[in-house]
Amino acid sequence: MTEGIEAVTTAALSLALDAASLRQQAIAANIANAKTEGYVPVQVSFEDQLDDARRTLQSEGQLDATSLAGVTPRLQAVPDARSGVTGQVLLDAEVARMAQNAVQYQALVKGLSKHYAILELAASDGNK
Repeated sequence: MTEGIEAVTTAALSLALDAASLRQQAIAANIANAKTEGYVPVQVSFEDQLDDARRTLQSEGQLDATSLAGVTPRLQAVPDARSGVTGQVLLDAEVARMAQNAVQYQALVKGLSKHYAILELAASDGNK
């Protein structure tokens, strides 16, 4: 049971870190191409996939890291909220998203670090 929880935690945190890294690249590309004629801004699709996997895992009643194998961060075009077609780059919004993503990335790294520290403590029977 512990191995399953540990594997799912590590897999979920690793996927989230991958998504945050890809999101940083997407935001940087959006900012760099803000004035490029015809550029289609991109965003990362990840959280919805993770929620679907979580619901599937809950309904099946088991936790399994291999169930997360189908969850991969993906780039997709950003639709304009008004027209439904691809939109333009809003620099203020992109800079805010970049700052938010950086904070999320730091929190994920800290969470993964604490997770490994707990595993190390358990492996050493609490002796430091």
